[in-house]
Amino acid sequence: MAYYVGVDLGATNVRAVVADDEGTVVGSAKRATPRGPTGIAVTEAVLAVTREACEAAGVDPERVRAAGVGSIGPLDLAEGAVENPSNLPDTVDRIPLTGPLSVLLDTDRVFLHNDTTAGVIGERFYSDRNPDDMVYLTISSGIGAGVCVDGHVLTGWDGNAGEVGHMTLDPQGFMPCGCGKDGHWEAYCSGNNIPEYAYELHQEDPVDTALPVEDPDFSAVDVFEHAGRDEFADYVLDQVAHWNTMGVANVIHAYAPIVIHVGGAVATNNPGRILDPIRERLSEMVFINVPDIELTALGDEVVVRGALASAMTDGTGDHGRL
Repeated sequence: MAYYVGVDLGATNVRAVVADDEGTVVGSAKRATPRGPTGIAVTEAVLAVTREACEAAGVDPERVRAAGVGSIGPLDLAEGAVENPSNLPDTVDRIPLTGPLSVLLDTDRVFLHNDTTAGVIGERFYSDRNPDDMVYLTISSGIGAGVCVDGHVLTGWDGNAGEVGHMTLDPQGFMPCGCGKDGHWEAYCSGNNIPEYAYELHQEDPVDTALPVEDPDFSAVDVFEHAGRDEFADYVLDQVAHWNTMGVANVIHAYAPIVIHVGGAVATNNPGRILDPIRERLSEMVFINVPDIELTALGDEVVVRGALASAMTDGTGDHGRL
């Protein structure tokens, strides 16, 4: 019996699954992503959660034939590492992944992908709706896309294709992005940045609001919880909907997908507030065919399942080989 590992390294959590050669998951584990002090701490968490998943499956790590990793970026595929992730503290500069996992699992078949690339692989393999032209879009602590065109999953020479969250939507650069650039989609609509955007909007026009905009613990959750009950919260989400629609329109014009599957905690926890406004406004911004916008059916498993599918297909994501 052969075994395979899928790992999802996110800015919030690290998770791993172990599956047999029929693709049945036999063990899993999850823990919070360390915030430092360095990238090595994150590497150690990835190794620990992989060991835990193997232990839950009753499988010696050295029996694993191959592993796939879906990770936050940006990536350095040549080094098998994450370099200067924008959604972790600045002290987390480099996170080695493929080398340490190869040692743990005693295999050189460790395949690294951007998390959204793993997401589109997951949608291709496990969703009922998986045409040759499709996009997986995540709206979470960051924003990104995995893209499949004519049946080919796009990765880019360095693994960083699909970083659509860093498209410049606002040429005025009102909001700085976590990557250090201004005016990016992610700076306005990601879970990490919605509260920052709300704060800046309130500084410009300090209207009465129940939102705790001055509280250090103010979060995107507060904005969504006050929606429909607080005029300023509704205004913030209306602005977020505008930027989201513009970003999705850019993705459509770039890749012409038939369907866009949307995941990530911001979208999956608030589909009515995130997806419905995009669907309603897209026709105003798109001049080619408007694709279906669907919430992922795989929930928060989409990246780890895609990483697993990658492991089972030698990193190709070739649907016919699973």
